[in-house]
Amino acid sequence: MAVQLLAGTAVLLVAIAGVRVSTRLGVPSLLLYIGIGVLLGQDVIGLRFDQPRTARDLGLIALAVIVAEGGLTTQWQSVRPVLPAALALSTVGVAVSIAVTAVAAHVALDVDWRRATLVGAVLGSTDAAAVFSTLRHLSLPRRLVTLLEAESGLNDAPVVIAVTLLSAPDVHGVGEALLLLGYELAVGAVIGLAVAVVAVEALRRAALPAAGLYPIATLALALSSYAAAASVHASGFLAVYITALALGNARLPHRRATLGFADGLAWLAQIGLFVMLGLLAAPSRLASAILPALLIGAVLVAVARPLSVLMATVGRSFSWRDRAFASAAGLRGAVPIVLATIPMTSGVHSATRLFDVVFVLVALFTIIQAPALGPLARALHLVAADPERDLDVEAAPLDRLAADLLTVHVGPASRIHGVEVWELRLPDTAAVAFVVRNDRGFVPDRRTVLRRGDDVLVITGRAERDAVEARMREIGRRGRLAGFVADDDDASG
Repeated sequence: MAVQLLAGTAVLLVAIAGVRVSTRLGVPSLLLYIGIGVLLGQDVIGLRFDQPRTARDLGLIALAVIVAEGGLTTQWQSVRPVLPAALALSTVGVAVSIAVTAVAAHVALDVDWRRATLVGAVLGSTDAAAVFSTLRHLSLPRRLVTLLEAESGLNDAPVVIAVTLLSAPDVHGVGEALLLLGYELAVGAVIGLAVAVVAVEALRRAALPAAGLYPIATLALALSSYAAAASVHASGFLAVYITALALGNARLPHRRATLGFADGLAWLAQIGLFVMLGLLAAPSRLASAILPALLIGAVLVAVARPLSVLMATVGRSFSWRDRAFASAAGLRGAVPIVLATIPMTSGVHSATRLFDVVFVLVALFTIIQAPALGPLARALHLVAADPERDLDVEAAPLDRLAADLLTVHVGPASRIHGVEVWELRLPDTAAVAFVVRNDRGFVPDRRTVLRRGDDVLVITGRAERDAVEARMREIGRRGRLAGFVADDDDASG
């Protein structure tokens, strides 16, 4: 046991150290992790792992954790304006992508139309981990990033349903398949909303004895949504994304700690998932998959994805530059590889070959697409000169006082810089109690000028907490005159 633990921690540390290398190269770290898995596998070092059912089950759980982290870190005020387009990309766009890719698979693999459509469905979803890790290193317009992140969080649900139906030994008619799709999405959404309401209320009222318990409780509640939906054969991915989105946008205690914990857990899930998928692949089989993978991938990237984006955004206020970048940013990653294990466990003919083609396709096109996104964004003049980041607000409950302590970090773009404490015009039940500047703290007076980089501690009555936080964010976006004069700025942007 000690040897296995030592080997596992060594792999984990190598994977963590490799993140820096992958970031410098502009390539998602999934390729590094998959490479570690292939290196450890049967054809190289000799570790045998040929359990697609285990890979499928663990892979779906890991994806649920990754989707939960994406929901927790997505701002609803940014999602709301692009939600119709994100839903269209996740439904109409997915359908178009499946149809076009199926034609390429039918030709490249010489399979019947059912299995060709299965290939299209497996490749129909963009990958949340790849999209989040790549786009968050680029200074892109928030609206465009939010669209792509929301799409990657939402499109897993219909694709998983489609792959499961097409892999089933019983043939479903189109009408029956649409009914099942509607049931799984509708019930998954209802469960996600129901768990979200209960979870938000429970965490707001909870007085846990340690701050570290709040992040654990938050993730547990989000994943319980996935489990509840999956237990009634509904869409667990849609449920967990909705619940996590609600939790991430609620005014909950220790928000910053929760997001940090979720981010770390998502990284751990990614590392374990990709290494496991690398173990499942056999390099000796992959050479024969290169040519069909290149053909199918070329059609997916050059035809299916742009057509999906065009049809999903037609009539919406997106420029041709936005559409061009969104077409190029349809990154595939762990999701298609995990979905390729479903046919393997369902007895689909030639499922191993399908897995190999998908594995090679994801690896090759990730190498090509991800590093090209930065130069493409600059060529399209989409790089934001001043990435928006106003305030980070962390809350801790002061239960015996029926109050909350807000820790407000003044970011480099915040217009609170230069504002005096009295100009914040906080409610009577709130007060700026302490300021930390350059690692030194002091008690401010009403004439103290706040600066970029300050950590400001505000004590507020619990009933006024939302109003205080909204007031701080308003000044952070619009400056000291916010509320005195009309301001047409987009509050969400």
